[in-house]
Amino acid sequence: MKKLIILIVASLLFISCSQPSEISKDFNCKSLAYNNLEEVVDVKNLFSIQVPRTWKTNLFYDNIQSSIYTADTTKQLTETLLLDITIINKNIKFDIPFKLNKEKENLTKNLIKVKSKETSIINKAAYFSISKGKKGIYNYQVCDFFIKVNEQNFILAKAEVYGDSLVNKRFCKAFNFIEKIKINDLND
Repeated sequence: MKKLIILIVASLLFISCSQPSEISKDFNCKSLAYNNLEEVVDVKNLFSIQVPRTWKTNLFYDNIQSSIYTADTTKQLTETLLLDITIINKNIKFDIPFKLNKEKENLTKNLIKVKSKETSIINKAAYFSISKGKKGIYNYQVCDFFIKVNEQNFILAKAEVYGDSLVNKRFCKAFNFIEKIKINDLND
């Protein structure tokens, strides 16, 4: 009987851990495992993420936001991923004016929207947009995730990749980190 219970629990854990998220399915991402991770907490203690210890991380905050900016600086710019996760003390709605404003912002930065979608991530309503263009001498792509935390706060998680090499793989790596954001109690 004990063996049966252990087998059932192990099977349930395997099934629940191997279910890819909606965003991972959209980009055909494979499950990724990382070693030597550290938990990084923002200055205001509102959220945390786990990133490799070898990555360079900077923290920023002001009256309305708190950010964690991190990247693998051991790689060339065209091989790495830049990840900027910011919690902003402001309400967000994924309505038409919001989406038009995002398009207008893209135009001012000479970016073209490749894909956008309303979805769910970390069990919260979200909207993501992937845009591409040029930044300096490099081809450039950026994925912005807007995650509604509650009525007063949202997270903007931005993944940036330069160059044309392994773009999808680097975005999948970003999604993996973003999907593991831990939000502290913000008085939902």
